[in-house]
Amino acid sequence: MIYLECPEKEDMGTLTTEDIMAATGGHVLCGNARSFTGVSIDSRRTKEGELFIALKGDRFDGHAFVADALDKGLGAIVNLQTAELRRDKTIIYVKDTLKALQDIARYMRLKRDVPVIAVTGSNGKTTTKELITSILGTDYKVLQNAGNLNNHIGLPLSLTAISEKDEIVVLEMGASAIGEIKTLCDIARPTCGVVTNIGHAHLEGFGDLGTTRKTKLELFDYVKTAVVNADDLFLMEGVAGSGFRGPLIKYGIKNRADVFATDIKLLEKGSEFTLHIGEQHIRVKPKISGMFNILNILAAASAGHLFHIGLRGIRQAVDSFEGVPMRLEYRTLDGITVISDVYNANPASMAEALGEIVRIRKGRVIAVLGDMLELGSYQEEAHRKIGRMMSELSIDIFIAVGPLMSTAASEFQGAAYQVKSAEEAGSLLRDIWKRGDAVLIKGSRAMRMEKVMADGT
Repeated sequence: MIYLECPEKEDMGTLTTEDIMAATGGHVLCGNARSFTGVSIDSRRTKEGELFIALKGDRFDGHAFVADALDKGLGAIVNLQTAELRRDKTIIYVKDTLKALQDIARYMRLKRDVPVIAVTGSNGKTTTKELITSILGTDYKVLQNAGNLNNHIGLPLSLTAISEKDEIVVLEMGASAIGEIKTLCDIARPTCGVVTNIGHAHLEGFGDLGTTRKTKLELFDYVKTAVVNADDLFLMEGVAGSGFRGPLIKYGIKNRADVFATDIKLLEKGSEFTLHIGEQHIRVKPKISGMFNILNILAAASAGHLFHIGLRGIRQAVDSFEGVPMRLEYRTLDGITVISDVYNANPASMAEALGEIVRIRKGRVIAVLGDMLELGSYQEEAHRKIGRMMSELSIDIFIAVGPLMSTAASEFQGAAYQVKSAEEAGSLLRDIWKRGDAVLIKGSRAMRMEKVMADGT
């Protein structure tokens, strides 16, 4: 196995005005603050001592909220030289505020010579990132993206929080179009990459699976070491043709790998399996369920091993990990088992979740599914396949939320209901469920499927 050394770090301070000038080439319009405690892009959440960056979007302009941010914060970055000046606050002018955010993040990352692990893939990114952070956190001070801040705004915003205490950075990288991983890598300069899988997600931007793979593997132009899913043959084909010459750590269940699982027992909630890393092995009992989460655990264990976390430390982190909110959350309500997996959805994650609800069934299975979005020209066929899959899995009742899932309902051979909203689905669900049922709730983020259970039931 390959190990990475964690380099020594010099003692660094907070974000200084000098840092900002060096990173952005901007100039001070007013004020004389020498440093800031952090960076904010939301005036409602700006805290004392922070620097507000006035970003512009298609439907918003942060400059409209500079005054509100300055009531609480210490300064602001703007691209309007005519901005209202307050002598008690520091206002810095730049040509492009988004570029300034990204430049500051890159500057702060390069100023602190620490390993950066980038996690990308079509599914499992957030859970894998959180697992890696938990495992590495047994021995290191780790900085990670907050929540799901994994794009060209969220990632640099997270990275600006890097401090002299951080020893390793773990960053989830999302993308919906070619070139976006490259953009994030240019900011974060990762040293190690983890690729979970390649699947049908964001095809509206990518166009096809080949472009999806090419985009995810942009990571390989930056990292020295990579961790990849040996069970994803399409991914591995791309890895083989990528020209990557660094150390490659493979994990998997079905195919030959450096880190793998045997003697797997899927429980009603959670699982048990033997984790193998090279010639060593240990029994683990994670609380999170599903075969796909075992793969996420193997990915995280691979990263932990690279940084000298022993098997017992890995087991401690894996066994205590509670999961990520809104992702495959289990609840029991008056004898009814509910799996809420409402953060997002694509064909692969939908298939995994359906397989999981069927696996734990004791009585009827009710699937409450919202549209899978951003699939481009593949959207109709993807939803038809889900309808046929549910018939093959003997799902009893299907509540289709949205026009695309109505297409799935036309292929489903069981009892199907078609509704327009998650709230309507929730009302219908409470009329038809009964003790002993198993219910899956899932859909793309924009469908707001958490509202199915929004009444607190």
